[in-house]
Amino acid sequence: MKRAVLIGLMILPLCLSAQQSNAGDPTPSGTIPTSITFPVEHVKKPTHADLYCAGFVGKSISHSNFVAGGLDSPFTTQFAGGEVVYLKGSGYELGKEFTIVRELKDPNRYELYPGQWATVKAAGQPYEELATVKIVDTRNKMAIAHIEFSCDTVLPGDFAIPFVEKSQIDFHPAIRFDRFAPANGQVSGRIILAKDFDSELGTGGKVYLNIGANQGLKVGDYVKAVRSYSATAHDAIDSVSFSAPPMEPTQRLQPSMNPNLLNKTNGPQIEVAEMPRRAVGEIVILGTTPSTATGMIVFALEPVRLGDRVELDQQ
Repeated sequence: MKRAVLIGLMILPLCLSAQQSNAGDPTPSGTIPTSITFPVEHVKKPTHADLYCAGFVGKSISHSNFVAGGLDSPFTTQFAGGEVVYLKGSGYELGKEFTIVRELKDPNRYELYPGQWATVKAAGQPYEELATVKIVDTRNKMAIAHIEFSCDTVLPGDFAIPFVEKSQIDFHPAIRFDRFAPANGQVSGRIILAKDFDSELGTGGKVYLNIGANQGLKVGDYVKAVRSYSATAHDAIDSVSFSAPPMEPTQRLQPSMNPNLLNKTNGPQIEVAEMPRRAVGEIVILGTTPSTATGMIVFALEPVRLGDRVELDQQ
């Protein structure tokens, strides 16, 4: 029995080593891989709804084509899959498909990161993708469209834009996720907004970035979401934890967390800016505009937040 246990203990490290070698590239110099520093990343594959309901941030679209009502107007103002809607405007052809989108405004006026509203305004207008419709009748002044697929209810006043088929995403096998990787010098940007105006997101969440096709980003690329401790130190709420009283009263020399912001002590002076940044999640690009991109979180070690930085991750 002891011999069997001993053999099992000898085999276990070999199995773990084989798993690690199958989960990514060789270990970079200067580190030892552990389950904390190099967890294995299993990505979540986007569904049809993920691709066609993600929304986007972009330049303003034409307001000439829009939903005017439906079969039971004015008694019904919300329309879903399987129903018909009436479209006002031009360019409608029998059998042609359109995407119904909604221009959005965020009722929450609290900035979740410094300069959020200016950053979003510079990036463009947020849009929600609501449904895909097909033109089934053009004999009247308004075209009649059948809702083929719906993400959310369609309302009068929502806009119709030509349907564009989304590219399928290629997925990599499980790899090691480098949690403390230094900056790689690749294309970088920021998460400026999220679907449904969420502020913290996990796997499956949709985010909008302030980098796009003009920076070389394309559908199927992966970007890593990263966060520095300096960002926490400059947050009006989270930074309060840096000034919390010590948890251990027997510590004679108590440290100062970031002496640039807080009162210094006689203990160690801890520079928050020198702490390693940490990667918090992996995002796959679902769509791009010239200056923005829509992404889906396919792997998250902790909640991904608005304001987190992103950089192209060379898989």
